[in-house]
Amino acid sequence: LHDGGEVGLKLMQLWPVRVPRPYKARLPSVEPLITGQRVVDSFFPVAKGGTAAIPGGFGTGKTVTLHQLAKWSDADIIIYVGCGERGNEMADVITHFPALEDPRTGKKLIERSLFIANVSNLPVSAREASIYMGITIAEYYRDQGYDVALMADSTSRWAEALRDISGRLEEIPAEGGYPAYLAERIAEFYERSGRVVTLGSERRVGSVTIMGAVSPPGGDFSEPVTSLTLRFVGTLWALDTELAFRRHFPAINWLLSFSRYTDLLKDYWSKFDPEWLRFRDRALSLLEEASKIEETARIIGEKALPEEQRLILFISEIIREGFLVQHAYHEVDTYCEPEKQAKMLRFLVEFYDMLEPLVRAGVPVEKIRELPVVVEVMRLKERRGTEAIDKVRAEVKAEVERLAKQYEVAI
Repeated sequence: LHDGGEVGLKLMQLWPVRVPRPYKARLPSVEPLITGQRVVDSFFPVAKGGTAAIPGGFGTGKTVTLHQLAKWSDADIIIYVGCGERGNEMADVITHFPALEDPRTGKKLIERSLFIANVSNLPVSAREASIYMGITIAEYYRDQGYDVALMADSTSRWAEALRDISGRLEEIPAEGGYPAYLAERIAEFYERSGRVVTLGSERRVGSVTIMGAVSPPGGDFSEPVTSLTLRFVGTLWALDTELAFRRHFPAINWLLSFSRYTDLLKDYWSKFDPEWLRFRDRALSLLEEASKIEETARIIGEKALPEEQRLILFISEIIREGFLVQHAYHEVDTYCEPEKQAKMLRFLVEFYDMLEPLVRAGVPVEKIRELPVVVEVMRLKERRGTEAIDKVRAEVKAEVERLAKQYEVAI
């Protein structure tokens, strides 16, 4: 202590950071890590005890996305490892977290957060050790029965530290100058995630969820660190430079991203909507179809397209702007509850189902675009709670009935 006295450390354990902590049994991951980010929770969820990678080029929003996940994830403990990134980013996190409240407990977010700062101006050896230190601390809390989320920003800098150390040891390099054992080290790191029954006489269940940012040079996903990471993760949130240039954040590309946990988590989401999986798949298929139509529209122009295809472009724009885009610094939009996400997703798909018969019967898409209620649909994400969705649904129904009557369409 500062006055020269001594205090014994409680709950202290000595453990080599490169060796995984033991446990009794591994359990299946059946509960999602709720992050409050719609594109993550609704389209590409990660389970508690799962793994996720966030690859993206410069300026695509990796750090801000990880900050959002660290702020709003419903884990008990958050461990944020700043590995080789800029020091001002770590300072930004440490400055903002004390002012934020946990939506679950009402306590300050800083009380459940732990930061490991190994920024770019620190030694290479420290950078290499920081990832192992973070995962060992995560396992320590997991063994106490907590759900832990570990954010590593960025694993590319850790791999570069491995490359530098390997070069100084004069080891034979593999692809990209990285050591031949890079795949083994990446696998060792991600395999320390999981939901487990911990050791001890009391039955405790804890989990470690790992989310690692990857910084491929020039946004090239075929480079060694990214391609090897994709082998070992269950969820990919692929950040897209083009979406970032369009100011679409989080810039997660829905055509490149995937989640292997969707079917495992459908029982959780069925509490909010029994047909959640069907609406999720419908929304994704509409977005995929719209991307194909956009290629044709660039050549011949949107006005030359059939009205049915123009409607798909219109509804995909609403899904993108009204659901996928999320403002990290907006008081309401920064965090979206699971119930609201499920209700919004159902409403947006049903909105398309209401409009499709009108367009097939000859109602121009331009007339639909001019409806005043369209603006309200786009602003649902900024409204608190789910009552606004029911109100806008009633307004949409009234507008659709008015259009059907005007164009003498039976619906």
